Amino acid sequence: MSKVVDRFLGYVKHETTSNENSNTIPSTKNQLEFAKILCSELEELGLSDVSVDKNSYVVGTLPSNIDKTVPTIGFISHMDTAPDMSGKNINPKIVNDYDGSDIILNEGKNIVLSPREFPELKNYIGNTLITTDGTTLLGADDKAGVAEIITAVEYLINNPNIPHGTVKIGFTPDEEIGRGADYFDVKKFGANYAYTVDGGPIGELEYENFNAAGARITIQGRNVHPGSAKNKMINSMLIAMELNSMLPVNERPEFTDGYEGFYHLIDIHGGVENTTISYIIRDHCKDKFEVKKETLKRIVDIFNYKYGNIISLEMKDQYYNMKEKIEPVMQIVNIAKKAMEEVGVEPIISPIRGGTDGARLSYMGLPCPNLFTGGQNFHGKFEYIPTFAMEKSVEVILKIISLYTEISLV
Repeated sequence: MSKVVDRFLGYVKHETTSNENSNTIPSTKNQLEFAKILCSELEELGLSDVSVDKNSYVVGTLPSNIDKTVPTIGFISHMDTAPDMSGKNINPKIVNDYDGSDIILNEGKNIVLSPREFPELKNYIGNTLITTDGTTLLGADDKAGVAEIITAVEYLINNPNIPHGTVKIGFTPDEEIGRGADYFDVKKFGANYAYTVDGGPIGELEYENFNAAGARITIQGRNVHPGSAKNKMINSMLIAMELNSMLPVNERPEFTDGYEGFYHLIDIHGGVENTTISYIIRDHCKDKFEVKKETLKRIVDIFNYKYGNIISLEMKDQYYNMKEKIEPVMQIVNIAKKAMEEVGVEPIISPIRGGTDGARLSYMGLPCPNLFTGGQNFHGKFEYIPTFAMEKSVEVILKIISLYTEISLV
């Protein structure tokens, strides 16, 4: 196994699932424990100004080894894994020389990773894949990014003859619950530009992302004995179902792609007396994003009129499309594109159907496009990553660093 693969396989042993229902920073203590491990590793590698703060933000510096002044660039990944599926006791499986057939992840539970459902698997015939065992997610989002960044920096440390400017690295908590940039100190980080390494398949290069909001709707019902419920009972679960049916069916994640936005019902729980439903709302277009939010508000208003003010709505914007912050400095995208081409990777420039810390950071004054990690099917048991894609990610990071030495700030 290569260094980046070994590093990744070590990292996924650490559970770092974030928790959107937690008010602590970070949302889970395991993230701070992992941050301290990364901090120690960076110190052992010989980076400067290494630190981890109380909020679990890890930063470090590789000082320049050249005489001229060039842009300081950063590379950022997040340490947490999505709460959509368990990230505890991850047991990766290695599939050598993949032959294009079904991959049995878990025979006992009949969980199969099949090219019939995931046709992109055919792109990786002959390569080594890392998969889950069918009981957890894999954690390539974003421990693959963490491993790729550290491996690239380690290579430069071990090869001091390779010229480079100052390189900053940063690892954040709680990206998966929309809080990854909340306490990121852009001024302290000190980079002119940065890249998140948090994308999907090999070649992805992204500088557009969703505008995003989260919504929680609470419905207060009235429970009475069903035998005497006529004209008395208000079943909050049925109202939740009715409310959800008012949203356009064709604007769900399973029916959208490209620039199309959606409403995504991510959680529903309750009983007759009380039900809570949670949505995430996404759209690349700011105007359409605002329309989606207003639509949900109007539906709630209609139902409150119908049922008597028994529904409350909490809605909060999470992040915005970074496109308008990246376009004025498009050279940072062009440099990444050139880097990929020079190491034999075909750039795939497309909108992110999601978000990254880079979206928030771009609005905080640190323009931050997104680079691929190589992973596929994030957030679930069918997640996997080809090892060669991780190795290519390291090469791309190194080439980007090299290309910035050709830019003088004087």
